[in-house]
Amino acid sequence: MSFEEPLYLLALLVVPAAVAAYVLLHRSRERETERFSRRALLPGLVDRSPGRLRHLPAAVFCLGLTALIVGVARPHATISVRRELATVVLVIDTSRSMSATDVPPSRLEAAKATARRFAEQVPRRFRVGVVAFASTARAVAPATTDRGVVRAALRAIRPGEGTALGDAIERAIQVGKARSRGTPVSVLVISDGAEMGGRVPAGTAARKARRLGIPIHTIALGTQAGVVEVRRIGGYVERIQVPPSPRTLRRVAQLTRGRFFAAPGRARLDAVYDELGSRLGHRRRKEEITFAFGAGGALLMLAGGLVSATLFRRLP
Repeated sequence: MSFEEPLYLLALLVVPAAVAAYVLLHRSRERETERFSRRALLPGLVDRSPGRLRHLPAAVFCLGLTALIVGVARPHATISVRRELATVVLVIDTSRSMSATDVPPSRLEAAKATARRFAEQVPRRFRVGVVAFASTARAVAPATTDRGVVRAALRAIRPGEGTALGDAIERAIQVGKARSRGTPVSVLVISDGAEMGGRVPAGTAARKARRLGIPIHTIALGTQAGVVEVRRIGGYVERIQVPPSPRTLRRVAQLTRGRFFAAPGRARLDAVYDELGSRLGHRRRKEEITFAFGAGGALLMLAGGLVSATLFRRLP
């Protein structure tokens, strides 16, 4: 919480002063009572002692006074509000290693299925684009609000060779900024490996995204047990281990103030997309909450007066 007029908070010194004055007044009343009556006779004169309850109106009144003073200082709070417009570009790695079946039915199919679910989760007015990359990067769906186009593009993605991550980021920037009309753009990259090939280094593309204010969230998919089978000349099949290599993905996220996630399985991948969907669907905004403190303080002071008048037939 921040305050537009913080100097007014010095008036909070009135609250402990009021508490001290109340304590002194209470003690003074007790001394006066003891002067003109005997303590042994008080139970016969008074039905019951209010005990600590007698301090409740004063405590409520002081809380109300505190809230009013804080309100005068014009407090501002950062709140989460639903975002109406934004562009999200899904970047899917289609390299050969994505055909590994350690994430069933395969890394690529799991990525496509979860990306489809993510596209349905984000607000309907969000524009969603799709970029697929292997040795080259291509836009398979422009940024659009038509989820049918996105679903068709994801279905059409097929495995390829290479991992041109930098090219994919640069292509995603182009897709996201096209007709963005100033709305925020985010990029989600799902891949399992390090950068291999391409014209633009991933670091160069990431720095460009940072200059444009585009965060890149990255997801490293797969487990250490990932294996792909490659058919060689002569008919024999070679089994190649393809564990995920998250180092470059983590660096890209850090450079662009995005987030990096490790997703060793489908359940984790679903959870990551759920978290990102919630994060992208909302934005943080500072709002003045003076009215809340002012109204709350007035109600508390009124409540203190009503409690005192009802229980003790006097003001606090």
